[in-house]
Amino acid sequence: MAQVPESSNSFLVPQTMRGKVVIVTGATAGIGEVTAVALAEKGATVVIVGRNLVKTEATVSKIIEATANPNVKYLLADLSSLKQIRRLADQFISQYDRLDVLVNNAGANYFRKVLTQDGYEMTFALNHLSYFYLTSLLLNLIQSTAQNEGEARIINVASEAHRSGKIVFDDLMFERRIYEFGGWRAYAQSKLANILFTFELARRLQGSQVTTNAVHPGLVATKVGHNNGWGARLVMKSVQKFAISPQEGAQTSIYLASWPEMKGVTENYFYRCQPIKAEKSAYDLDNARRLWEVSEELVMNAI
Repeated sequence: MAQVPESSNSFLVPQTMRGKVVIVTGATAGIGEVTAVALAEKGATVVIVGRNLVKTEATVSKIIEATANPNVKYLLADLSSLKQIRRLADQFISQYDRLDVLVNNAGANYFRKVLTQDGYEMTFALNHLSYFYLTSLLLNLIQSTAQNEGEARIINVASEAHRSGKIVFDDLMFERRIYEFGGWRAYAQSKLANILFTFELARRLQGSQVTTNAVHPGLVATKVGHNNGWGARLVMKSVQKFAISPQEGAQTSIYLASWPEMKGVTENYFYRCQPIKAEKSAYDLDNARRLWEVSEELVMNAI
């Protein structure tokens, strides 16, 4: 069984999030789990999203034991499935009357082309469409929380991989590039989509007291990419010799989710708790609007 993540050291300000409700996706391991632990330590009600019942229940138990916070819950969903994302959102809305922080953290890197139940390329669906659709479904609740409480926050975990990404609108799913499919190309495209979505959402929410920021956690020693077979695991193991720990990688997400100084800070790309410049293509207003419209169509077509 995995060890309980360690405390988040200087970022722990006990009970500063008491009364707040938080969702962290992809929280059964890695930086998502560390983020959930830190926010639970701060007193928040933390709802983690996992795919596997046994693993998710075990993670909740570990977090409760580590933090002495009984308000750690879970909801199950395969975030590559739009129908399951809708069910997840419906379940959350039926159980909670507020959402102060949404951390879109779940993601993966597929070396081979895989299709979802909806017929979409897996990397794009899981890494981008899940962020877009879950946020859209919960947005009314997030906005009402901001109106009542003075703020709400959305954090999207992206990556420096976006710098080599390109949004190919006429072939987002690599349907005409099947023999040219590359895991890195798909991953980089999805991470650029994360930042375009973040910035466009921030613009659409201007004046609403909901802030939206993207995060590069760094090269983190996690299991991302380990779903691609033994060869991929060997490659990832070699690369991760240079990686930072999940505890280090989670610090920026924790910071954006919890620190009072971040109130009102929006439409930024953060690394090591500091805003940095994203690639020039991430600021393309036309592409951001087009991606939003295309994402809406893809979601509607699948459900």
